[in-house]
Amino acid sequence: MTGRGGVCGRPAQAALAPGLWDRKIGAMTELQFAEEVIGRLREKNPRFHGKAYLFLLSALHRVIDELDEPRHISGQELAGGVRSLALDRYGPMARTVLEHWGIHTTEDLGDIVFAMVEFGILTKQDEDRREDFRDVFDFAEAFEQDYPWAAGS
Repeated sequence: MTGRGGVCGRPAQAALAPGLWDRKIGAMTELQFAEEVIGRLREKNPRFHGKAYLFLLSALHRVIDELDEPRHISGQELAGGVRSLALDRYGPMARTVLEHWGIHTTEDLGDIVFAMVEFGILTKQDEDRREDFRDVFDFAEAFEQDYPWAAGS
């Protein structure tokens, strides 16, 4: 799942399948483009809020930015990036926010990624599978039991 060499690549321009950005962006603003794409994704996959797609792309950015050099990102790495970003942004409300957006399990993350692959937003490698996202972590443990409740005390 890469936008030029890794699971999904970089969101925005680099995360789009080659050529998609150039074909679409000339006729509309980036915001209009994003709204159109998110709207089409939601039509086909209504169980996920539009923010779920954008959040996953943000997590992907973060994972890629933390690499020493560009490489393929595994489903497990991306799921870990989603967990880390959710905890950083939403703290003890992370699970609630993700579930509000329709993300209840790491398998849901795989469904979001592969929906974006299907739409040509992201690309994947031959060995990438939805199953790569299965049971990466349990949401109750990752967002509640393992949350650093005593941090700073």
